[in-house]
Amino acid sequence: MTEETPGFEEKPDVPSGATPDDAEPKAAAPSEEEAAAPAGDTDETADRAVGLTAQLDQARTALSERTGDLQRLQAEYQNYRRRVERDRVTVKEIAVANLLSELLPVLDDVGRAREHGELLGGFKSVAESLETVVAKLGLQQFGKEGEPFDPTIHEALMHSYAPDVTETTCVAILQPGYRIGERTIRPARVAVAEPQPGATPAAAKEEKTDDEESGGTEEA
Repeated sequence: MTEETPGFEEKPDVPSGATPDDAEPKAAAPSEEEAAAPAGDTDETADRAVGLTAQLDQARTALSERTGDLQRLQAEYQNYRRRVERDRVTVKEIAVANLLSELLPVLDDVGRAREHGELLGGFKSVAESLETVVAKLGLQQFGKEGEPFDPTIHEALMHSYAPDVTETTCVAILQPGYRIGERTIRPARVAVAEPQPGATPAAAKEEKTDDEESGGTEEA
């Protein structure tokens, strides 16, 4: 049995010609899993970036949709305000027109009293105050003798022929018309006259006479 000398460690045999470093044990080569670890981290980072990009796209899409909804809601609100304001003005105009329509017979009486010279004293002051108030509310009177007949604002109650008119003309105002702005609340009731069938209008006669006189002077 061989005795071991204390204090000395047995060293592995070193082949002749080998260096001392060859005698030291070498570190084990990394395994395939350890070598593939950095590549896995890169893939995970790329996946995370793709996920964040997708979330950002979703957030942008949602923001665009909410912005569109807000714009539509704002447009609808503005349209609603305009409708309410338009309806409010229309209702006011209708209410004023209905009130003034009830006062038209009174205004007609005032007009007849003025024509007959009966608008005197306190009655005159009351009548003028009434006319001032209705004028402030926008009531306008229209209809004059000699103006062309317009069926949109005139109502013909009497009809005749006249040789001195060139078109259908209002020759008498039986009742004046009234309007508020562009709204006619009562047409003017008139008597109309049309040109006499087959008759030459007075203006045409005058022009013909002038032409004849001018021609006679040139011949002379």
